[in-house]
Amino acid sequence: MKIVLATTNRKKVEEIKRIFKGFDIRFATLDEYPGCPEVVEDGKTFRANAVKKARSVSRYTGCPAVADDSGLEVEALAGAPGVFSARYAGPGADDSKNVAKLLKELKDIKTDERKARFACCIAFALPDGHCKTFSGYVKGSIGKKQRGFNGFGYDPVFFPAGRDKTFAELSGEEKDALSHRGKALQKFYAYLKDKL
Repeated sequence: MKIVLATTNRKKVEEIKRIFKGFDIRFATLDEYPGCPEVVEDGKTFRANAVKKARSVSRYTGCPAVADDSGLEVEALAGAPGVFSARYAGPGADDSKNVAKLLKELKDIKTDERKARFACCIAFALPDGHCKTFSGYVKGSIGKKQRGFNGFGYDPVFFPAGRDKTFAELSGEEKDALSHRGKALQKFYAYLKDKL
């Protein structure tokens, strides 16, 4: 079975391929479809963005497609950055600028008030428009400085609940077992296993 991954984020591709290792699926990436139009993520929820991306890519490629939208929700910031996680510091912002802005916004917030969670919605779309979604969450807190070099995005400042290491200090396999994306992908994995 061939499934197109509706992302250009290499780290996300690595995570998905790692979780589905040994499964009879060939994951294609958008690199194989250079003409695929870019999808504007203007949804108000992670689910809306994931569904829009998956349906658009599936329609264009004629193949089943998987898209995810995920981000960080910080209690002290009323759920921000939320769906704006990837562009929190403005258009064209990279991970380091987004993390810097987050730490600046939280500089006066006490350690025990820095609760946050990562949220992820995976959408699996077929060319006929049929779409199924799978969600995953992980609670934790935001550290006061960056730690670790694995992962991406806000991983260097996110401590999953009950751990004294950030996501960026964990191995890929350790992160997969705990992460929001890992949990959503496990649900998707169970769904596909049942269908194949």
